[in-house]
Amino acid sequence: MIKTLAVRAENLLASLAIGGITLLPLAEIAWRQIRGEGIQGSGPYASYLLIWVGFLGAAIAARDGKLLTLATGEFIPKGRLGELAHIGAAFVGSAVATVLGLSAFRLLEGDRRAGELIASTLPVWIADLAMPFGLALIALRLAWRSSPHWLGRALAAGGIAVGWWIFLHPQAFGDMPIWPWIAGVVVGALLGGPVFALLGGVAVFATLGLGDKPITLIIRAQEVLTKSSGLAAIPLFTLAGYLLSEGESSNRLLRLLRALFGWAPGGTAVSAATLCAFFTLFTGGSGVTILVLGGLLLPALVAEGYRERFSVGLLTASGSLGLLFPLSLPLMLYAIVAQAPIEDVFIGGLLPGLLMLGLLALMGAREGIKSNAKRSPFRFGEAAAALWAAKFEVLLPVFVLTMFVTGKATLVESAPLAALYAFIIQRYVHKDIPDTKAVLRVVGDCVSLVGGVLLILAVASGLTDYFVSAEVTTRLAAWTQMHVKSPLVFLLCLNLFLLLVGTVMDIFSAIIVVVPLILPLAVQGFGMDPVHLGIIFVANLELGFLHPPLGLNLLLASVRFKKPVLEVTWATLPMLGILAIGVLLITYWDGLTMGLVHWMHRP
Repeated sequence: MIKTLAVRAENLLASLAIGGITLLPLAEIAWRQIRGEGIQGSGPYASYLLIWVGFLGAAIAARDGKLLTLATGEFIPKGRLGELAHIGAAFVGSAVATVLGLSAFRLLEGDRRAGELIASTLPVWIADLAMPFGLALIALRLAWRSSPHWLGRALAAGGIAVGWWIFLHPQAFGDMPIWPWIAGVVVGALLGGPVFALLGGVAVFATLGLGDKPITLIIRAQEVLTKSSGLAAIPLFTLAGYLLSEGESSNRLLRLLRALFGWAPGGTAVSAATLCAFFTLFTGGSGVTILVLGGLLLPALVAEGYRERFSVGLLTASGSLGLLFPLSLPLMLYAIVAQAPIEDVFIGGLLPGLLMLGLLALMGAREGIKSNAKRSPFRFGEAAAALWAAKFEVLLPVFVLTMFVTGKATLVESAPLAALYAFIIQRYVHKDIPDTKAVLRVVGDCVSLVGGVLLILAVASGLTDYFVSAEVTTRLAAWTQMHVKSPLVFLLCLNLFLLLVGTVMDIFSAIIVVVPLILPLAVQGFGMDPVHLGIIFVANLELGFLHPPLGLNLLLASVRFKKPVLEVTWATLPMLGILAIGVLLITYWDGLTMGLVHWMHRP
C-alpha cells in the first residue's frame, strides 16, 4: 500500500512538473495575443521545472528499471553469473550517483546561502532540490534492483559508501592514477550499468585527476538544463507521442493508410512502415514503436499473405523510421548540442527521411508481388470514412508545423501545443485514456524516458568540458587531418564509426557524447555543414538499431515477437542492406539534405 502511494505521488509530482512546462508557454502565447507582451518570469520558471522533469524522471526510470544502458548487458547469461553482473553494475552506478548527489546537495546549500531568486520570486534552491533527491533515489534503487537477495543488494549498496568516500576525499586522487577508476566505470557499463553512470563516472574521475571537485559537474548540469534553448520541447513532444500511443489511434491510422494504399502491391506493408515512422517521430524511440505496434501489425501483415519472416524484418526495421522527419526528437537534440538552427535541421531531414521510408516501401511492394498478398480496391467512401475517423491524429503534425512555420509560436511553444492537443483528443474526444490514473501512468512512462535522456545530457556536459580542457578534440582533429586527407574517406570512416556507436548505444546518448567530439573536426577540418552532418549522424545511428549482434531493435523485436535474436537478425538483414544504400546516398549526396535548406533560404 505504501509502495503504491509512493509510486502515485512520484508520478503526480512528475505530472505537475511537466504540466508546468506545458502551461507556462501556453499562457505566454495567450497573454501575448491579449496584451502584446509576454509573462514576466515564465521562461525561467519553465527552465527550472526542467530540472525536476530530468532528475525526477530519471529516478522513475531507475524505479522501473528503464534507465538507458549499453546493449552489451543483454548478452550476459542469466543465473548466478547474470546476478553477479547486475550487482557489479549497480555498485558502480550507485557510487557515481552518490558522488553526484552529494555534489548536488553542496550546490543546493550554496544557492540557499546566496539567496538567488528565479524571476525575483522563488528561491533557486527549491528547484535545486530535485538534483540530490533524484540522485539519492537512483543510487538506492540501483542497489535494490540489483538482486532478489539481501546479500546481493547489500553488496551493491556498498557503492553508496564508496561514492561517499570519494566525495569526502577528493585530494586522495591527486596522488594516484585515475585510469583504474575509469576502467572500473567502463566495466560497470559493459555489465549493464546505466549510461549516465558511464559518462558521469568518467567525468568525475577525470575532474578529480585535474585537481577539481565534482561539484563543478553539477553546476554545469544545472546550466545545461536551465539555459539550453529549445530543450523543454523534448519532453513535451515525447508526451504527445506517448498520449497518442494509448488506445485506438494506431488502429485509426492503420485503417486510413490501408484505405489509401491497400490497392497497390505491398500496400499493407507500406502502410505498416508509414505508421511506424509516424509514431517513432513523436516518441523518439524506435523501441517504443515496436513494443506498442508490433502486436497490431504483425498479425495484420501475416493475415494478408505476407511471409512472417519478412513481416518481422519489416517491422523491426520500420521501428527506426521517422527519426529524420521534422519534429524528430533526435534531430532536435542534435540541433541543441551542435547549436545548429533547429528549423534548418528539420528541413534538411525531410527528403532523406522520405528516401529511407521509400526504400522500405519498395521492399514491401516487392514482397507483396512475390507473396501474392491481398490487395483491396480503392474505395472513395472507405477512404473518406477512415480519414474522418483519424482526422485529429492526421492534423496534429499539420497543426504544430503551421504554428511554428507561420511564427504564431516558437518551437518551445509549439511543443506544449502538441502535448495539449494530444491530451484533449485522447482524454476527452476519443476517450482512449479513461481517467486521471491512466493519465498519470502515461506521464510517468514519458518522464522516465525523458528523464534518462536529460540526466545523460546533464552529466555528459561535464565530460565535454573535460574534453575541451584536455584538448582531446584538438588532438583528434590534428591526428585525423594528418592521416585522412580525402573528405570522401573521412565520410566513410564516419559512417563506420557511427554505425558502431549506434549498435551499442542509444541514439540520445550517442548524440550527446559523440557530436561535441566530431563536430569541430568535420566543420573546421573538412568544411562540412553542421546541418548535413546532423542528418548523417541520425541516419547512421538509425541504422545502428538494426546492426547485429547488439542492435537495440533486434533485441526488442526478439522480445515482442517471441523469436530468437538470430532469427530476427536474419529477417532484418535485407532491410539493413537497402537502408545502408540510403545512408550512403545521404552521406555523399549533400544536395539531398542541403538542397531544400538552400531553397528555403533563397532571397
